[in-house]
Amino acid sequence: MSGSNVWSRTREKMRLFPELFAQCANEAAVYGKCVAATTTGTQELRKDLCAKEFEALKICFTNAAKKRAR
Repeated sequence: MSGSNVWSRTREKMRLFPELFAQCANEAAVYGKCVAATTTGTQELRKDLCAKEFEALKICFTNAAKKRAR
């Protein structure tokens, strides 16, 4: 496996990101609101505080990528 192939695949995935993100705008907004709500003031984001919201966003991205690959 050559290094140039790795970078080509990575660049292609990054080019698709805006399209995939647009398909998951609602999930991204919910996750962002959770992160913002749990880090008010001097609080730091802790692991698993927004796990449910992150999982929903991850599933949405995965499904959007699968649809795109067809």
